[in-house]
Parts: sequence; structure tokens; C-alpha cells
Amino acid sequence: MNRYERLVMDAEPAPYWLAGAPAPRPPLPGGLSCDLAIVGGGFSGLWTAVIAKELYPERSVVLLEGSRVGWAASGRNGGFCEASLTHGEANGLARFPREFEVLQRLGIENLDAIEAAVRRYGIECDFERTGQLSVATSRYQVAELRSGFGEFLDEAAVRAEVRSPAYLAGLWDRDGCAMVHPAKLAWGLAAAAARLGVQIYEQTPVTGLSSSGDGVALRARSGFIVHAKRVALGTNAFPSLVRSLRLYTVPVYDYVLMTEPLTAGQLASIGWRNRQGIGDSGNQFHYYRLTADNRILFGGYDAIYHFGRAIRSSYDQRPATFAKLAAHFFDTFPSLEGLSFTHRWGGAIDTCSRFCAFFGTAHRGRVAYALGYTGLGVGATRFGARVMLDLLDGKRTELTSLDMVRRKPVPFPPEPLAYAGIQATRWSLARADRNDGKRNMWLRALDAVGMGYDS
Repeated sequence: MNRYERLVMDAEPAPYWLAGAPAPRPPLPGGLSCDLAIVGGGFSGLWTAVIAKELYPERSVVLLEGSRVGWAASGRNGGFCEASLTHGEANGLARFPREFEVLQRLGIENLDAIEAAVRRYGIECDFERTGQLSVATSRYQVAELRSGFGEFLDEAAVRAEVRSPAYLAGLWDRDGCAMVHPAKLAWGLAAAAARLGVQIYEQTPVTGLSSSGDGVALRARSGFIVHAKRVALGTNAFPSLVRSLRLYTVPVYDYVLMTEPLTAGQLASIGWRNRQGIGDSGNQFHYYRLTADNRILFGGYDAIYHFGRAIRSSYDQRPATFAKLAAHFFDTFPSLEGLSFTHRWGGAIDTCSRFCAFFGTAHRGRVAYALGYTGLGVGATRFGARVMLDLLDGKRTELTSLDMVRRKPVPFPPEPLAYAGIQATRWSLARADRNDGKRNMWLRALDAVGMGYDS
């Protein structure tokens, strides 16, 4: 066992954010009827609940969560609340060139609305509108950053912001990202929804849905049935209750380390006075940020897919990846040598082939879904909630008229082709990072059919 393996194995194998969770809510006590049923107590479901009650306070809204509010991706991510709805400008321009400027505007409006809601409901989630810094760690990435959207920083300027010998240039998006404590945001949204009149039931897994009269019947594992006029699905990485959607996403596991709080001297050694979120520019990229108590969350790089779209709690821990992240952390910040890690964890991201969310309805328009956020769900789920509510109301709005909303991504193939293709893509992306970003024939073929990815 090397020193990085020893270092990370001393950390607590649990998400840092989920410590101090509020008392659990009771499970569904019996069958009931409502105007709107929401499945999933993460950001997708919580924003849908809050906005539905803001728009239509007279409607009855029920939210069903299979475990605890915010326990899955919503409480395990890095806390980057981004304005981008398209997984960055390059992906947006490639996939939605005609409406890219509209999507940029809607993304900023969405982030502004999140900030306003945090203030309006008094949600204490360490919200900081710091922006985000993209950094080049290889020479070929410098030109890509120079042509991007934001304030370009040369080597001296980026190291003046954050001191790392790995940085060669940077691009600072000053307004397009906020840092949050994601679990506290989820818990705060749940509390706000409850005050607005939403009934929230935890430990209530939903096992199926079917059309029933002029509505939808949801079957819970307990045997109780919820009859709803409309249903919004926020299950994301988990198998969709609409079976025809299951080939459109795959669960990919992402991993994170959290350090102990930095001393004033340690923080001074790296600068970071503007507290931006940071992401490097490789295909296999890292993301990292400061918490309110000056810990560093450091995650990303490995993206692990398990055969058969499997999701298991045992996959939340991956010692080899944690050791790799620790080595990369000290390569990035050698002045912090000796710092300890206090927490290590992982979780599944719902990934689709266009790398940003897609939307639609089923059961004759009575069920709406938003899926495939691919790591951008902290902010984009609020946009997805608005889309789902518009779709359920049958409205032709600015949102439901978007190509992004009206078009679906290319589905992934069934097994074993999905596993083979994803492993070939991971290998090819890593090779491109070692080869000045040059994409091989496999990646170019994926680009040609709309399944290519460039972080």
C-alpha cells in the first residue's frame, strides 16, 4: 500500500455533505389521490414541487422519495451550481447552434432564479456566486481556452488567482456559476416545499406506474397506491419507471475526496482569494472548490461504468480511484503536502449521449420526465422542473418550443455493446489527453453520429 492509499483509507467512507441530515419524514401511510405526484426527492423533484406550488397553490402535490431527501446525486456532488444548460459552450454550440444564445440567456435566468429562491426561502446552503475558473494543464489546451467565453488569463494571471505549478492558462466565467452546499440546498428546498403545502414521504420506493382513468396510478413497494392526475419523474440515474427510456441513460460513477480545513497559512500558500470553482480542461478532468470552512473538495477524473447499468451501494467506494485523486491533488497543490483527507465517497451520474438533459412525456401526456443531466444537475434541474410542468400543462411555451426540449439524444445500445463502447470511449479519451487532444477514429466516429464528448 503506497502513501496515497494509506492516506485516503484513513478518511471516512461517507459523503461529507450528508452529515447532520434533518430528522426523517415518515413513509406513505396509505393510499391517496392528488393533482400532481412527484417521484424522487432530489433536486429534480424538489424544484418541481416548489415551483408547482408557487404557480398553482390550489393544486395538491405529493412527493415520494425511496430513501431520504437529497441522499443520492443531489447530496453527493461537488456543489457547482452552473448556469450552463448544455454542459458548456462547446457542447451547446455543437448540438443546438440555432438556439445557443437563447439557451445561454435561459441558463443565466435560471441561475438568477435559484439565487432568488435561496434568499426568498431563507435556505442556508453557503451560496456563493464566485464563478468558475477553467484551467489548462497541457499546452494544447491554452488555445482552446483563449477562444472560449469568459476572461482569458495567461500563465502569470491564472497563477495569481490560484497558485499551482500545473496551471498554464485559465478562463474565468465570473457570473455563470455559484458554489453551494448541495445537501443543505436539497434540505432547504424540501422545507420550503413543505411550508407551501407539499406532502413529502420518505422511505417510499415507487415500483411502477400505469394509466388509470383520466390519471396515473403509482404503486409503492408498501402496496399503497397513489392516484394522480399528473406525474413528474425525477429518478435520473435510477431505472426509469417509463421502460422505453431505459436505453437513453447510463449510470456512471464519479468519486470525490474532501480535505480537512486549511489553516490560514495553507490557504495563503495557494491564494484562491476569489474562491472560484475550478475545473481543468482534459477529457478526464478534475473539479475542485473551497467549502465554507475552507476544506477543498477534489473530484472527477475517473468515470466508471459497471456492466448492465448496475447501481449498487458497494460502488460508492473505489480505493484505486481515491488514491489516484490524492496523487493528482498533491501534483496540483504541492505546497499542501501533509494535508489530510477526512471523507471519501462516490455516486452515480445519469449520463446521456448528448451530455445534457432531455425531456418528454408518456402516458398520453400525463407523465413528464427530465433525464441525462450528466453532472450539471445542481443548476439545470430547476430548468428541467419548469419544462416538466409546462409539458404536463400542455403549454406551448418558450421552453417547450426549444429544439433542446423537443429532440431526444441517441440511445445507448443494449449490453454487451454498451459496456464495450463505453470502455473504448474511456480508453480513447485518456489517449487523447496524452496526445495533445488528438481524437482517434473511434472518437471521430462518435462525433459523426452525435455521441462525441469533449469536456
